[in-house]
Amino acid sequence: MIDLFTVTGLVLICTIFLCLFRVIIGPGACNRLIAANTIGTKIILLLVLVGYIYGRNLFLDIALAYAMINFLATLAIAKYLEKGCIC
Repeated sequence: MIDLFTVTGLVLICTIFLCLFRVIIGPGACNRLIAANTIGTKIILLLVLVGYIYGRNLFLDIALAYAMINFLATLAIAKYLEKGCIC
């Protein structure tokens, strides 16, 4: 029997590939940035899901660190796109 968490993980992976298509083909830089941020968020969800399935708290710590890095990188890139420099 297929587990609900396995199905959830597979759906997340499929939506990551859809967002990757938007990153590659996207009409503009802002759309690509939002799609990349969405990929990062979905990877965080996958890390939390894997941590819950295997009962490892380390995955939750890694997901938290990755979330902070993803947030700061998105802000830095958005500021660069708006102003042309990160000042």
